[in-house]
Amino acid sequence: MAPHLRIARPVADLARSTYLYCRGLGFSVLGSFEDHDGFDGIMLGMPDADYHLEFTLRRRHPVRATPTTEDLLVFYFPEVAAWRDACAMTVGAGFRPVAPINPYWERRGRSFEDPDGYRIVLQNDAWSAG
Repeated sequence: MAPHLRIARPVADLARSTYLYCRGLGFSVLGSFEDHDGFDGIMLGMPDADYHLEFTLRRRHPVRATPTTEDLLVFYFPEVAAWRDACAMTVGAGFRPVAPINPYWERRGRSFEDPDGYRIVLQNDAWSAG
């Protein structure tokens, strides 16, 4: 069995984050939980992907998100049309375009920020280890 990656992040509003990432990136809700030891959460992603995002909200004394400008999720879109569509969907969902701190991400991509300050990069390129 192949390893699976979960990226977990606290958010201020689960419904808002679910809407943004589902509408903006085409994710689906893969699972959710309520009041698990004081936490609510939702898992989002693509059903067949080897990763998913988990957003959590602590019911009492919420944990505030503290991302930096270099905390990035990078999504690669090799085809220009698919990349352009993804950029438009992301803005339409409510992500805010931002200038990346690292100029590399501006050469073939666009950077966006959600209301919690988490950043994503939509890269018009195919990923490679080289």
